[in-house]
Amino acid sequence: MPPRIVFLDRETLPVPVRAVSVPHEWVHYPQTSAQDVVARLAGAQVAITNKVPLNAATMGALPELKLIAVAATGYNQVDLTAARAQGVTVCNIRDYAIAGVAEHTLMLMLALKRQLPAYRNAVAAGEWQRAPGFCVFGAPMHDLAGATLVLVGSGTLAKATARLAQAFGMQIVYAERKGASQVRDGYLAFDEALAHADVLSLHCPLTEQTRNSIGARELALLKPGCVLINTARGGLVDEPALLAALQQGQLGGAGLDVLIEEPPRNGNPLLEVNLPNLIITPHVAWASVETMSVLAGQLIDNIEAFLRGEPRNVVCGV
Repeated sequence: MPPRIVFLDRETLPVPVRAVSVPHEWVHYPQTSAQDVVARLAGAQVAITNKVPLNAATMGALPELKLIAVAATGYNQVDLTAARAQGVTVCNIRDYAIAGVAEHTLMLMLALKRQLPAYRNAVAAGEWQRAPGFCVFGAPMHDLAGATLVLVGSGTLAKATARLAQAFGMQIVYAERKGASQVRDGYLAFDEALAHADVLSLHCPLTEQTRNSIGARELALLKPGCVLINTARGGLVDEPALLAALQQGQLGGAGLDVLIEEPPRNGNPLLEVNLPNLIITPHVAWASVETMSVLAGQLIDNIEAFLRGEPRNVVCGV
């Protein structure tokens, strides 16, 4: 029998996905709720998930499952311990959003440092039309040139962001891992790096070690005008602490593409305020047509490689 491949949340990848080049049965669903996962994966050898969780109980009910192909780089929705115990290979997508995420990060930096939301609102409110002079002076703007960008994380996306930032004349600092006993060459200790930041940008995975890496203590280490950018994972930042810092004028601004709960159906205090120095986008830094097309191609490449007996981009395997 040809392998059964089930894509649990196809609408999270709204670009064409080419067919797998070997005989197979393909089934996809726009979205899948937790209670439907087992029924929909019954008999499947390959499960594709972007954000649908696959835990130990689910995998235990799916003895034929051999591969979980994650349609993203992050794989915290998959219980790797359970997958390893059951002999299920897990693979992910790598280095596909280099341009997209870096550009989105720079967009947020520029918008906040140049006070784009505040000045757009001023024009919309008619302030320029009523101004006595040729321009409107409002919220103070700052250049990226000469500013220090501190990066938490030093992988492909962080380095791509650094390259763009350097083109704007920014100075680049990499923060050592929080709590590390030694500081590697080319890095600054975590707390010391934060104290240097004019812009702090997060580019690390969400793990139990990195969860809430930026809380009230860390926010207090930042310069009063520092801008925080998070295009990685929402759980890296203590959201109530961030809101308090913004409301108290402790930060110059924050640009977020991620929140702890996505989608934020249960509400989020950050979404309930109207602050000119807070920009939130709905987890779309990766979502340009070009970037998603690269992801879609790599997803099918991963599945084909596994079916040939040559698994690639393996997060865990037998």
